[in-house]
Amino acid sequence: MATSRPLLTVRGSEGLYMVNGSPHFTESTVFPRESGNNCKAYTFSKDGTSFAWGNGEKVNIINVTNKGLLHSFDLPKAVCLEFSPKNTVPATWQPYTTSKDGTAGIPNLQLYDVKTGTCLKSFIQKKMQNWCPSWSEDETLCAHYVSNEVHFFENNNFNTITNKLHLQKINDFVLSPGPQPYKVAVYVPGSKGYPNFAGPHAALANKSFFKADKVTMLWNKKATAVLVIASTDVDKTGASYYGEHTLHYIATNGESAVVQLPKNGPIYDVVWNSSSTEFYAVYGFMPAKVTLFNLKCDPVFDFGTGTRNAAYYSTYGHILVLAGFGNLRGQMEVWDVKNYKLISKPVTSNSTYFAWCPDGEHILTATCAPRLRVNNGYKIWHYTGAILHKYDVPSNAELWQASWQPFLDGIFPAKTITYQAVPSEVPNEEPKVTTAYRPPALRNKPITNSKLHEEEPPQNMKPQLGNDKPLSKTALKNQRKHEMTRVQIWHLLLPHRAHHEALSLSQFQGILR
Repeated sequence: MATSRPLLTVRGSEGLYMVNGSPHFTESTVFPRESGNNCKAYTFSKDGTSFAWGNGEKVNIINVTNKGLLHSFDLPKAVCLEFSPKNTVPATWQPYTTSKDGTAGIPNLQLYDVKTGTCLKSFIQKKMQNWCPSWSEDETLCAHYVSNEVHFFENNNFNTITNKLHLQKINDFVLSPGPQPYKVAVYVPGSKGYPNFAGPHAALANKSFFKADKVTMLWNKKATAVLVIASTDVDKTGASYYGEHTLHYIATNGESAVVQLPKNGPIYDVVWNSSSTEFYAVYGFMPAKVTLFNLKCDPVFDFGTGTRNAAYYSTYGHILVLAGFGNLRGQMEVWDVKNYKLISKPVTSNSTYFAWCPDGEHILTATCAPRLRVNNGYKIWHYTGAILHKYDVPSNAELWQASWQPFLDGIFPAKTITYQAVPSEVPNEEPKVTTAYRPPALRNKPITNSKLHEEEPPQNMKPQLGNDKPLSKTALKNQRKHEMTRVQIWHLLLPHRAHHEALSLSQFQGILR
């Protein structure tokens, strides 16, 4: 690697440049600053050794290790860039356009060979959503969405479609992480009936959603289960502005369940732990609850309530940050998840972005435009709550993006958690305390403490003997019938493959009745 610490890349109206990581935080010489505001996108390869950016004229790719230019492509309108997992295929996307006479436009999604610079394949991809093909981690398999179909390619040979998955009105798919056998989760909204794969294509499991306008599918790291957040755009009961949300669990062995959330309201975030054995859910009307569940969907630990809408695991999964960003005040809670112990509670007001550093120690928070066009800038924190570096852009400038250089797992050794704040020369900014308005008639009277919502403290949720009675078989049957939830998991063989080299296809269907 070029550096012993991950670099920080910054893009804004002041240009595109890189900053050295802890402890120096000086501008890096790996990448000379590109002034101007023409940079629309940048990305690192998964191992951080290659860097690509578009400057409004070309898309350039450099080797971060030796600072050498690898390739330059004439793609002035490129706004999306990505690398395949092993850094062999850079992908670019430009907005799709048609001619004035209505004829079809030219392909706007290009895949290149990073060694030769030749274009391997060009596709027409009209929508920016899900524009980039999905690769397996070893790049043996690549999946690409093409109107109602998912096309599968092998070994980056994009001239031959190895297999197709055709589902009417297919909306989204997510390829599983990890090694073979590969799996893919597919969402089809508002479909009646289910695909019938004959012969070797046997359904592994199935589940349908009674209420789902859209879903978010989250594989765990071992690709043994998927969490599905199903949501509707409108809550017909009028209880929520955000629509209705439900959380579903489905395993590749056929087990499935609806995760029972103790508090009503939106589901803001769901994250798996690094061992794929537990997951966290952030949910409920403010103040939101955060609960840890096991694979049986039973609550293990309740983190109480607070102003949070996001959860972030550290690189090694030993620290969890619960945060309230966006329209919340920026309160962060840093937890030792092994001992369920709070480490620190820093506040980063007006933040719109959060990212763990690959070293598992440092945190990046940023306020970026266009989400907020004032007070733009970024901060580097230690997880104990100390601000190590801070940069505020000038009042006439904007920050658009900031992110860490990625590193492969295992590059940085895991360190023992410390609870004592590390020393820093940057003072922590105490949030301004505002007093509530008091009408003139009450200003000379004693202040009574009252809260709109009483926050709940954290508590262990492991079941105790002799508690709630289990539901009867009839009650369980009626509950499942009422939920009307079904998901399908399919097993798909490539035509020329042996049985042990099969692909497993998982399908999640949202049924609107």
